[in-house]
Amino acid sequence: MAMLDPQDRSARGAALQAKIYGAAPAEPRTPWQESVRDFVYAECWSRPGLDLRTRLLIALAGSALFAFPQETIDGVVKGALITGELTLGELREVALHLSVYGGWGRGGLIDSAATRVAAELGLPPAECAPIRAAPWDPEERTRQGMAEFVNVMTFSGGPSVTPYLEGINNFVFGEMWCRYGGLDQRSRRWLTLVGVCESTAEVPMKSHIHAAMASGNCQPSELQEFVLAFGLCAGWPRASVVQSIVFEQIRNIENGWPWSGEPARTPGGAA
Repeated sequence: MAMLDPQDRSARGAALQAKIYGAAPAEPRTPWQESVRDFVYAECWSRPGLDLRTRLLIALAGSALFAFPQETIDGVVKGALITGELTLGELREVALHLSVYGGWGRGGLIDSAATRVAAELGLPPAECAPIRAAPWDPEERTRQGMAEFVNVMTFSGGPSVTPYLEGINNFVFGEMWCRYGGLDQRSRRWLTLVGVCESTAEVPMKSHIHAAMASGNCQPSELQEFVLAFGLCAGWPRASVVQSIVFEQIRNIENGWPWSGEPARTPGGAA
């Protein structure tokens, strides 16, 4: 049996932390600090299954939606900027997107962190397109939102028969999701996945995990890596629920089944 060197693991974790955050981490003084270096970074963040940009997006969403300490959120924002994986303008879009999937208060944690870190780094303000710059036809916005829903979710949504559904069609998909000039669809997908999985709401979790693969934004192997990355933010019990749904929706995709809201079934009909 091959033996692994704990010093090599520690060195790998510290090197990755230094690369992301721009400074060598302090020597751990507690088991928790040691686990961050030796497990979170040395073993999880170093895995090749997800690129660094994706891991930072997941960490940004997780740190805000699970209300991590301000210094931790600021650190992830700073890492995203100094590595060049995200721009300040993209971070402003991250804050907006997370407001939909975790509440405006949580999105504000990223927005305020971006403001603080940008000032620390001496960055100029980001130029962000206004959500609406001119008058619009309400019916046309609804049609555009429903079309974008199909583009994102790969199935048709419902009409705006309640204030909540009106918000989905008009703002969520009619104005926010389609801001691809500020943040691409694949990036928005990872933020959304953290948001719906944090909610533990079964239908959104299943439909968005299915749509992530059906749209071509995410590969099955990437979603398996996502479960591990999500577990670092949410803990293993919540991640275990996500793992089951990922297995289920991979089976649906492999069988060529569109989203139906039903559990995956084998060809013989068993659940």
